[in-house]
Amino acid sequence: MNKIIAISNQKGGVGKTTTAINLSASLVAASQNVLLVDLDPQGNATMGSGIEKYDIKYNCYDILMGEKTATEVMVKSTSGYNVLPSNENLTAAEVKLINKIAREQQLKMALKNIKKDFDYIIIDCPPSLNILTLNALVAAEEVIIPMQCEYYALEGLSSLLETIKDVRNSVNPDLEIAGIIRTMFDIRNNLSTEVSDQLIEHFGKKVYNTIIPRNISIAEAPSYGKSILKYEPTSKGALAYMALAGEIIRQNS
Repeated sequence: MNKIIAISNQKGGVGKTTTAINLSASLVAASQNVLLVDLDPQGNATMGSGIEKYDIKYNCYDILMGEKTATEVMVKSTSGYNVLPSNENLTAAEVKLINKIAREQQLKMALKNIKKDFDYIIIDCPPSLNILTLNALVAAEEVIIPMQCEYYALEGLSSLLETIKDVRNSVNPDLEIAGIIRTMFDIRNNLSTEVSDQLIEHFGKKVYNTIIPRNISIAEAPSYGKSILKYEPTSKGALAYMALAGEIIRQNS
């Protein structure tokens, strides 16, 4: 299997990091070997995985600069998946990569030798289009797009789709959209239902059947450094992410 999947949306606050953490944990619960790459300088995926971002010796900056291998940087999360962690030091990589040869290929090269060791490598992208996001899209074979069903959601999606198209046409012709996952969904909100219907109308089977509900346990879990499966394993949020993991495994079988 050995899939590399970027979790990306240029719009912030759509549940991107939450999905990266909880999908990784859910895939582990389904007996998959998983690596989560935190490519966001905020380090939220690192903290949400139970790893103190300021205590780590090395991080993704060292990998992108070619100073350490992925194996040397890797640490274990509280939910059983491995993590390539990050903190604000990664911000410097955005500047230094500009002058580096094959700057958009650095993550791909770093993951090349360890890809075979994992069923899934999940990359949590920054909520913007920059050299870090470009590295993720070049390294990945597929993109999962978290979408909050709200007024401006489709506008942000069209921008991301253009970016994916540009990357496919220039540096990564194999890049595909694995699917769109509806997050923070409130069934009582008519707008959520309307936007959901529009997504299905435009993208059909690219929209995952699973819907991630707006759930207080999902929101609380990161502050405890836990996935939703560790924090509240019987919650609707945990069941939803397990369902999503099942869809993705079936998609790749």
